[in-house]
Amino acid sequence: MSKDRPAPEPPQPLSPLVDAHTHLDACGASDASSVRQMVDRAAAVGVERVVTVADDLEAARFAVDAANWDPRVYAAVAIHPTRANVLDETTKAEIERLAGDPRVVAVGETGLDFYWPGKLDGCATATEQMAGFRWHIDLAKRLGKTLMIHNREADQALLRVLREEGPPESVIFHCFSSDAEMARECIDAGYVLSFSGTVSFKNAKALREAARLVPSDQLIFETDAPFLTPHPFRGAPNEPYCLPYTVRALAEIRGEDPEILARASTATAERVYGLPLQDG
Repeated sequence: MSKDRPAPEPPQPLSPLVDAHTHLDACGASDASSVRQMVDRAAAVGVERVVTVADDLEAARFAVDAANWDPRVYAAVAIHPTRANVLDETTKAEIERLAGDPRVVAVGETGLDFYWPGKLDGCATATEQMAGFRWHIDLAKRLGKTLMIHNREADQALLRVLREEGPPESVIFHCFSSDAEMARECIDAGYVLSFSGTVSFKNAKALREAARLVPSDQLIFETDAPFLTPHPFRGAPNEPYCLPYTVRALAEIRGEDPEILARASTATAERVYGLPLQDG
């Protein structure tokens, strides 16, 4: 993401949509007013609800606050796998307390990231990540909440841990970026796949092949803002209002009507997150 590139123009509205994974704090929101303004921009193009996601303890506190400031915002809280080495008993207790808030709809983002160990100073080791992931799986099951997974270069390890621990009733693979073989395994297991702007990238051939396989009742959309801005705005700042660009890109890839795909993805998001149903 480059601060030198201007923010994308608002897309043509597409409704109803849920941004299933965003980071409002990283987008620049810091209080109730700035959260409202950001969600207003999204709602103006049909993105009427967002799930703001934590990757550390400070972000988890903000996510819960934001979800209580604005009824269009929901939260997911966890410690990111690359930070799993901070999961002492005090941190676990605080994450568990926050995850119990009624506005929290998922435990996440958790999972495994085998790309960064050895490249990022202070990154949790694979062993520490495994332990943290198992703890988050147990937390999601104890609270009866959806598990939101971050996966980078860890396909088979993730599936193995989920089989060993027994997954919660609902599992989301956030920003699904793997190939068709992994997509089939996730689909067969009943997991939900969330697609971001990466599916619109010109070099994402394997991901597009995977995205064509996913049944509409196992598919949702996200921005992962401020990251992963969809083509042709790659590298520009991302926000929830950009979501219709990704939906239209995937609809074209799948040969579907964007409005039908938007409605189907919203119904899936409502189910997996337990959101109130809205007419669309």
